[in-house]
Amino acid sequence: MNPSNPPRHSATLLINAPDQKGLVAAIAQFLLQHNANILHADQHQDAEENRFLMRVEWDLAGFDLPINRFQAAFSPIAEVRQMQWQLHVSDKRPRMAVFVSQYEHCLVDLMHRYRIGELGCDIPLVIGNHESMRHLVEYNGIPFYHIPVSADTKAQAEATQLALLQEAAVDVIVLARYMQVLSPAFVAAYPNRIINIHHSFLPAFDGARPYHRAHARGVKLIGATSHYVTNDLDEGPIIEQEVTRVSHRDNVADLAEKGRDLEKVVLSRAVKWHLQSRVLSYNNRTVVFD
Repeated sequence: MNPSNPPRHSATLLINAPDQKGLVAAIAQFLLQHNANILHADQHQDAEENRFLMRVEWDLAGFDLPINRFQAAFSPIAEVRQMQWQLHVSDKRPRMAVFVSQYEHCLVDLMHRYRIGELGCDIPLVIGNHESMRHLVEYNGIPFYHIPVSADTKAQAEATQLALLQEAAVDVIVLARYMQVLSPAFVAAYPNRIINIHHSFLPAFDGARPYHRAHARGVKLIGATSHYVTNDLDEGPIIEQEVTRVSHRDNVADLAEKGRDLEKVVLSRAVKWHLQSRVLSYNNRTVVFD
């Protein structure tokens, strides 16, 4: 970890509520009453859905409401305004697990960003359904667990995985090209806390062999999509996407090479934004705050 990046001492509040007059004033007044110094504030109104979404971050130095009493103090205001809200404190580093199969490019990128302190999280474990990533993970000082998965062992494998995640107090899971479909029960245990990378520009060319189908179609752009996992395969709320131009001169291998570069960058962006409490998910879409 990079010691030159000292942790911030701040709190971040994410709010999703029916749009109504006085919301911003109510939130600002509450924070002002407790001597909060607001560092960042961003908001979005979705007129079609009649939703108000907000992210506000403040310095905890001088904030006179103990964090362990925040819920009791803020809940009456939230209930009156029908707010759904989350509070994140920078002093509590998120704990992230990574699931991987045999593609290493996304894992390598995450390991590098973790090692230099860019992600601002702890990674207590990596789980793979193949042994091939063990050396890379253990080189970075992280425990690696090999849990094979087959149609016959899937239920037991997921039970073992969930037990490890619970024991490690994991907050978020990243699927770094983990080539297994998670069961509804597994997804339900971590709602909006499982981040996947898909090697195409969803919803186009979802599922298997997207580069082959993209090449056959003669596309001029390829992309990568990072999204939260839901029970609908590759249809969860999208966090980040990116594209690059290709041409008739590119074969399938060329498309895959360019796609790998996109995948690792798009996944790392999505992971970082989630860890920084910048993503709010609602109605199968997301708002990513600046």
